[in-house]
Amino acid sequence: MAIVLTKLCRTLVPLHCCLHKYRFINSISPSHALLEHVKNAVETKAYRNIPDYLISFEQACLNPNPFAFLSTLPYRLRMQVVDEILQSFIPIRPRSCAQAAYAYLLSFTLQSSNPLPLGLAILQRTLRSGCVPVAQTRLLLSSAWLECRKVESQSVSDMLFEMQSIGYNPDCSTCNYLISSLCAVDQLNEAVKLLKGMSKAGCVPDLESFDTVVGAMCTVRKTSEALDMIKKMVEKVGLTPRQGTIVKVASALRANREIWRAVELIEFLEGKDYPVGFESYDLVVKGCLDSGENILAGKMVMGMTEKGFIPYIRTRHKVVERLAGAGEWKLANAVRQRFAELRS
Repeated sequence: MAIVLTKLCRTLVPLHCCLHKYRFINSISPSHALLEHVKNAVETKAYRNIPDYLISFEQACLNPNPFAFLSTLPYRLRMQVVDEILQSFIPIRPRSCAQAAYAYLLSFTLQSSNPLPLGLAILQRTLRSGCVPVAQTRLLLSSAWLECRKVESQSVSDMLFEMQSIGYNPDCSTCNYLISSLCAVDQLNEAVKLLKGMSKAGCVPDLESFDTVVGAMCTVRKTSEALDMIKKMVEKVGLTPRQGTIVKVASALRANREIWRAVELIEFLEGKDYPVGFESYDLVVKGCLDSGENILAGKMVMGMTEKGFIPYIRTRHKVVERLAGAGEWKLANAVRQRFAELRS
């Protein structure tokens, strides 16, 4: 009996060890395992493996951030490592494979103690790869930008120039994303400063830059600033405002009952040979009727028809009736005759 028990114990001991080992392996959480993989990839400079690790563990609850260990590195060394990671991702195909890696790296950097200019560099590589930053990025980016501007009291151009110190040049895509992020958190004044500071940093604002700022101005009905920006686009930069942008300005002016300024806007654009679409004309004509500027409405309608635009039937009837009711028979007949010529 003693011999049998001895043999049984010898059999159970290895089994007990195996079970203990199994419990130890399974006690490692997926996020911890991922962190170890990423950390090992950085230590061995096998950066191109990182996107694959993130894809393999995509079902894991990635908290903390898989790049969190980088916070233990000195700032200069951290910048060097992040730069090497970014450069290693460039040849990866398809580019979307690196999207999660860019997202976690950008999130970690923007929430670190020194978010810029490294955060802008990561954002630039993200956008150039065709990847779309996650929604949270806008809030983190704008917060990091405002905090750095507040603490360091640097000009916008100096902030952008800092990208060059780590081997990256500011470009329109990066600046435009920052502009839209600032506008999204009601930091319009800072967005305007950024727009004006881009040129000094060697990055000429494009149509998207201006349209984003003008659109934000119209949202809060800062019509004077929006008009000034439109004129700057046309006269100084030589850009053609998008029809959608002109519509936003015309709509804001109508809402503010600044209809004469809306008319002046159309006259300004037409005088510079910039096309104005039907919707903008329609908004201005309706604004004239709303404000009781019936004669002005008639003149605007005549201008529309010269461009080949025919107002909606309700607007046509209202313009003719208002002119007749005000005793402006000559203009009313001219408008009616014009509509007849266009068979409307």
